[in-house]
Amino acid sequence: MTFNEAIEAVGRGIEVAGAAVMVVGALGALVVALRGLRRAEPDTYRSFRQQLGRSILLGLELLVAADIIRTVAITPTLESVGVLAGIVVIRTFLSFSLELEITGSWPWQPGSEQRDRQNEHGEPDQAPREAGGRELPVPEARRPGGDAHQG
Repeated sequence: MTFNEAIEAVGRGIEVAGAAVMVVGALGALVVALRGLRRAEPDTYRSFRQQLGRSILLGLELLVAADIIRTVAITPTLESVGVLAGIVVIRTFLSFSLELEITGSWPWQPGSEQRDRQNEHGEPDQAPREAGGRELPVPEARRPGGDAHQG
């Protein structure tokens, strides 16, 4: 097996892995969503979209990696590099769009990691945190009359 054949095989393997990640992720998200619908759990649709979106994002990352490996390793021409650049731009745009759909914020916006965290009940962790991730103290709850709760 020559170097070019080996690189082509590696690229093809990564492409297959990317497609498999998307298919398995979609099936897994579907199973979880059907279970949630049967139990009448709230936010089943949102959860399904998030799980499906995450599997698509991971699959797209693998497909981009395969394209880069195959284009760069096998005597790149101006045409093949141009095609690769177009593919990377399109897939990057798709990834950013999916990230926005899943988390509600762009990947570079602060706070996107906080939306991914959950508390001990499986609900989104809404605790305010500093940049390092340490939870900040929450002021005491206010009563409807405006007085601080003295407990």
